[in-house]
Amino acid sequence: MTTVGINKQPPAETFQLLVDAVTDYAIYMLDLEGRVTTWNSGARRFKGYEADEIIGQHFSKFFLPDDQQAGLPARVLKTAAEQKRFEMEGWRIRKDGAKFLAHVIVDAVHNEDGSLIGFAKITRDITEKRRLEQATYDSALQLKMLVEGVRDYAIYMLDPHGRMTSWNSGAQAIKGYEEQEVLGQHFSLFYIEEDRARDVPRKALETSLRDGKFEAEARRVRKDGTLFWAQVLIDPIYNEVGEHVGFAKITRDISEKKQAEQELRHTQEALLQSQKLQALGELAGGIAHDFNNLLTVMRGSADLLLKQPDLPLEKRNRYLSAMLETAERATSLTSQLLAFARRQPLEPEVIDLSVRLDAMGEMLQRTLGSLYNLQLNLAPALWPVEIDPTGLEAALLNAVLNARDAMAQGGQIEISTANAPRDEGDGVMLSIRDTGEGIPRETLKRVFEPFFTTKPTGKGTGLGLSQIHGYAVQSGGSARIESEVGKGTLVELWLPRTEKQRQIEQAPADDAVLPNGLRVLLVEDSEHVRYFARQLLEDLGCKVVEASDGYEALRLIGEYEVDFVFSDIVMPGMSGLELATQIKQSHSELPILLASGYSSKQFIPINERKFPILRKPYKLETLAACINQLVDASPFTRPDAELT
Repeated sequence: MTTVGINKQPPAETFQLLVDAVTDYAIYMLDLEGRVTTWNSGARRFKGYEADEIIGQHFSKFFLPDDQQAGLPARVLKTAAEQKRFEMEGWRIRKDGAKFLAHVIVDAVHNEDGSLIGFAKITRDITEKRRLEQATYDSALQLKMLVEGVRDYAIYMLDPHGRMTSWNSGAQAIKGYEEQEVLGQHFSLFYIEEDRARDVPRKALETSLRDGKFEAEARRVRKDGTLFWAQVLIDPIYNEVGEHVGFAKITRDISEKKQAEQELRHTQEALLQSQKLQALGELAGGIAHDFNNLLTVMRGSADLLLKQPDLPLEKRNRYLSAMLETAERATSLTSQLLAFARRQPLEPEVIDLSVRLDAMGEMLQRTLGSLYNLQLNLAPALWPVEIDPTGLEAALLNAVLNARDAMAQGGQIEISTANAPRDEGDGVMLSIRDTGEGIPRETLKRVFEPFFTTKPTGKGTGLGLSQIHGYAVQSGGSARIESEVGKGTLVELWLPRTEKQRQIEQAPADDAVLPNGLRVLLVEDSEHVRYFARQLLEDLGCKVVEASDGYEALRLIGEYEVDFVFSDIVMPGMSGLELATQIKQSHSELPILLASGYSSKQFIPINERKFPILRKPYKLETLAACINQLVDASPFTRPDAELT
């Protein structure tokens, strides 16, 4: 059989081609005396000699003169012959005289009968490798010296299990331990007993691995048992192939910083307490002044009516009207106080601020009079907000009246709205700008304080701006004021955007007529308010059963048949909400109406309330409208802005 297309080379020639192809290693043969008999391309590249220049030459030609004089080449061959292998690292010389660091292997070569016939020599240039290793070593040494020189920070390494593997002078200075005392110990050694009991050290390492770092400020323990405040940072450490090999831990003693912060906090608390006392003094004085004026009218009118029961009807009605107007002013003052205290019962609705303000524009212009030009700059497509419209109107009216009072000779007031995104969320900005005389800088700092006013005595309560601020904060927003003497004032309310949809408003009831003989359980802890409420209910034709607290109400509801329950919310012992919940458990279909003039910090949104709430003080018509809707068979709907 004839084989076609296969070109076979002798094995020796194939091996020679392989050796010649290697350029990273000098591979050549020596005879028994050490003369070069072969030469590959790697040898030519390393050492600079062509084959015809070096073959037949003794390999000692590559050694340094000192090594030649010391007989190193002969020892290399002797060792290779006796031990079959010689290996070393040393300096060699190229053809141009340059030195390079070589890794050398010399193997003895034997023929088939075991006789030594020469040597195989493999050399690799490791100059660059050693340079990089040295540079790495030098860098590590410098880093070690740097870390060791830092005394304000404890810098040390942990293995993956949290045991300490290094220790710097800063660690010794801060924690009091010598290096030999802590190496191999778990770093929880420095934690207080409570933290160890809560497994804080393990959780710190887990957090570092999960989040890429762990940071904390906590108390730690020195060797002598004393405590100090430490700022701690733990970073995970990974090797070149991404394997977790331990943690780097940095600790700083911040005890002095903590002490300074505590002293500053105590100073600030003392100052705040002083300011509170000053504000309370002004608040008490303002309340006393305004309520004394109101009570003077009420008491004087009541005394006159009692002493002169036969007054003409016109004069009697005039005094009664004065009393009613004074009561309304007292209600407004109370509302402002509650707004300042952030306890005003807000009844939020989802509204378009621009639409609501546009509807108020004509009323505000009439209130201001002809000397003042009111401009509305209302943005279209405004984001909806969920706020109490009544509180908004009061806040806006306060701001507009303040602006009017700052422009005795007339001027311009601009009300504007705009969408106002912020980092904490989107919102809507309501701005009221005037061209008045402005506010001095030292006065501007106090304008949101209660009863602080620059107006003459009797011209203002000092609650206007504090009501604006309280309303904005209670609505989830903020208020700010900006002013400069001679350039007017800007008041801004930022209100948060809502994703809720606007609700369709229900029309209020038009009359104050109830079904005849409606049986009502009235629950009110205040004797005077209970008497007033009973009179209103009886005027509406109701039969009233009274209870002074929730426990009495539960007893009476078991003794009497009632069609309706009307209860205050804030009562000692059992609140109105708790009472209503218990009544519903046994009388699920019984209508219940709650009343309150106070809202807690945790305000309950309308759509989450289980029972409707009537705002105090209430009128006869409002109470009737609420009861009518509750006793009706149809689902409860809001009768007006007083009930939610």
